[in-house]
Amino acid sequence: MSTTSMHGGDIAIVGASETTGIGSLPDVSMLNLHADAARNALADAGLTTKDVDGVATAGPLAMEVSHHLGITPRWLDGTMVGGCSFMLHVRHAAAAIAAGAADVVLVTHGESGRSRVGMGGRGPNPSSPQGQFEAVYGAVTPYSTFTVPALRFLHDRGLDREALAQVVVTQREWAVGNPRASRRTPTTVEAVLEQPPVAWPFSKDMCCVVTDGGGALVLTSAERAADLPAGDRAVYLLGSGESAEAPMVSQMADPGSFRAFRLASAEALATAGIAHADVDHLMAYDAFAHLPLYMLEDIGFVGRGESRDFIAEGHTGKGGRLPMNTNGGGLSYTHTGMYGMFAIQEAVRQLRGEAFAQVPGVRTSFVQGVGMFFAAAGSLVLSNSRP
Repeated sequence: MSTTSMHGGDIAIVGASETTGIGSLPDVSMLNLHADAARNALADAGLTTKDVDGVATAGPLAMEVSHHLGITPRWLDGTMVGGCSFMLHVRHAAAAIAAGAADVVLVTHGESGRSRVGMGGRGPNPSSPQGQFEAVYGAVTPYSTFTVPALRFLHDRGLDREALAQVVVTQREWAVGNPRASRRTPTTVEAVLEQPPVAWPFSKDMCCVVTDGGGALVLTSAERAADLPAGDRAVYLLGSGESAEAPMVSQMADPGSFRAFRLASAEALATAGIAHADVDHLMAYDAFAHLPLYMLEDIGFVGRGESRDFIAEGHTGKGGRLPMNTNGGGLSYTHTGMYGMFAIQEAVRQLRGEAFAQVPGVRTSFVQGVGMFFAAAGSLVLSNSRP
């Protein structure tokens, strides 16, 4: 093995694809969504299941996916920390490849989030801490669980619901005209605020869409990537980070700022050896409208209390200096329940120059994920060139 590092461009994403369909797929089971995405990503890489010796996934067991695809793995990762699991899978896969524990790793995602085909039950275990101390007070669904920290964030910064509505409007602009996006009609701050509340302070469009779909990634060493048909489209991992806090949102150290965002992103930037100014593109997991505000501040792209104005002034929109969530995000593009895979997919598309709403000159993309309701965080720094 000539690879010595999991960072610095020694590991490459050589295959990336979503499921053939996305949105409402009532005839496709959860496991078959994994399989469809996996086959598409392997075809994109110019590889087959026979080349794969590592499998990572969240939701089903990793061996369920490997067996379904006919893969005999020598490395498995079933890390499940919610929607950012796939950022951690990329990080773990890179470490495995660098260490020689695997040569080609397939990371898969598939969820029948809308149609619920082949999915398990919902809700926390009644004997768990969440089941005993949060669910009994109504903190069961994402939109009801996120309300307290969102309100705390707005209160601490002297903001109101208009800040959330502005996020929706800007995200929507990226999705307009995209046939794969769930919400692709332009909207306004006034229209978003006039919608009936779902759970205060959220209106419908401040909450993510609910869809069926999936995606997959294929990772290998940069040396091997150079010999593949997709080698000239490889995307390299420069840095990464992961962290976690309490599994219960009520136990956050500070509901107005997520420590795991701060720690994971700082490690990602440090291991990549770059500064904020070096980032051309940002994918900030936006299951709900408050999350990009947290991420902009907690990662350090803006100062405390500056996120609302940064978005309102157009810096994250088309032509802005930090294009963010350029597929429309979970608010407008898709959200199957765990969105992290789709954020990575869009980062890869932008770096390859293949995105629907392509940003000119993207060389470095930062991907920030959140797991559950402020429980975990995963960060990736990706580039289309090796240092």
